Amino acid sequence: MTQLTANDLKTRGIAAIEAALEHDTEAVVSVRGNQRYVVMELAHYHYLRECELEAALAETRADLAAGRFSQETPEEHVAGLLAEQ
Repeated sequence: MTQLTANDLKTRGIAAIEAALEHDTEAVVSVRGNQRYVVMELAHYHYLRECELEAALAETRADLAAGRFSQETPEEHVAGLLAEQ
């Protein structure tokens, strides 16, 4: 993954990001030597977000298939949460 410094961004701006993303899908921005941020093209972000949602859906389907769920009214659910406190 390409490394950018805050100073790179300060002096070169968006050109530094574009150059970093020419060969990688993500670039790490470091501030005072500490990795702090990741930049990427918006299309790649949307792809990663879709992967997260697909994983959550698969986990939910597995829970349903294994019977790891309960059916209750909203009132029953809230009462159960309050009882746990």
